Amino acid sequence: MTTAPETLEKQVTGATIWLTGLPSAGKTTIANELAATLRAEGRTVEVLDGDEIREFLSAGLGFSREDRHTNVQRIGFLAELLARNGVLTLVPVIAPYADSREAVRKRHQGAGTAYLEVHVATPLDVCSVRDVKGLYAKQAAGELKGLTGVDDPYEVPESPDLRIESQNQTVQESAAALRALLTERGLAA
Repeated sequence: MTTAPETLEKQVTGATIWLTGLPSAGKTTIANELAATLRAEGRTVEVLDGDEIREFLSAGLGFSREDRHTNVQRIGFLAELLARNGVLTLVPVIAPYADSREAVRKRHQGAGTAYLEVHVATPLDVCSVRDVKGLYAKQAAGELKGLTGVDDPYEVPESPDLRIESQNQTVQESAAALRALLTERGLAA
């Protein structure tokens, strides 16, 4: 009988944590804050930023409902693949349509991979003041059409695993709330 060497690490459970919300809600900021904390503890973490995905994985897609769905499904496939292989995958992506988010959840469930949906529920007026990328200013000036939550739909999650109101707390407090959920669900120590 052969036994595994004691130097082999315990299998780490991966998961996908999808942070959805309006543009400038704080999704990426919270994800990066949590990722830094978890990496400092030795955890393997990836942040799949929506802007980077659009540049490298979904180049050529527009912002029609169909293209947005395709983009979300591509990200969901990649996230599930990483999570299935022990990576804690944080996905700060708007994903404005409930059916697209549900399809990603079902992909994870079908593979037996943990999936949590986090709604970063920052109000539109706060997001438009933050306006990290200048999208709200461009939309107000008539230079941009189809801005999620303004002149394009955003379907608010009905039953997310966690709702974060980032306007009422610091980034660190928001990340800590998400960390507490991960610990409660057995996905972080």
